Amino acid sequence: MLQLASLHAQESVKPATAPNTINSTSGPNTITQAAVQTGVLSCAVRINQVSGFLGFGTQAAALLMTPASEPDQRLIPLAMEVPTEWGSAYVSAVFAPNQANGCGAAYDAVMYWPLRCEAVATVQFANFKPIGQMKKDITVLDGGVTTKVFLLPAGSGCVSIKKEVVL
Repeated sequence: MLQLASLHAQESVKPATAPNTINSTSGPNTITQAAVQTGVLSCAVRINQVSGFLGFGTQAAALLMTPASEPDQRLIPLAMEVPTEWGSAYVSAVFAPNQANGCGAAYDAVMYWPLRCEAVATVQFANFKPIGQMKKDITVLDGGVTTKVFLLPAGSGCVSIKKEVVL
């Protein structure tokens, strides 16, 4: 059974410059503190790093789903609502202890844009290479081996899903 912890940021956390770097000037955010309090120790640094990079701060909220037994040996899912210029983004991350890099992590950042997908691709993801359609409606953009963006038309706008494996 999972223990659900709904968290609201208590302090401002500066995002890391990249998902695989640690901002040593800020302490653990409330997500990390909750993870440690429930026994998640081996992924604490990675949780703090990734959640900060993805925008967890005073205006964001999160739901940490910690396993009730052996939490330091199981997947740790995290869901966040992060405010954006056009509303909120939904960010889902998962942390895996005992990986080759200590703690593996991957995330999906989902956001609605009031623009057509072609404009989102060229403006918001200009550094990503279009690699075609997944099947019919979803355009795939390539950001390298560990990063892809999926663009899905939604009414007059577009939903982007950025998927990244953090090394």
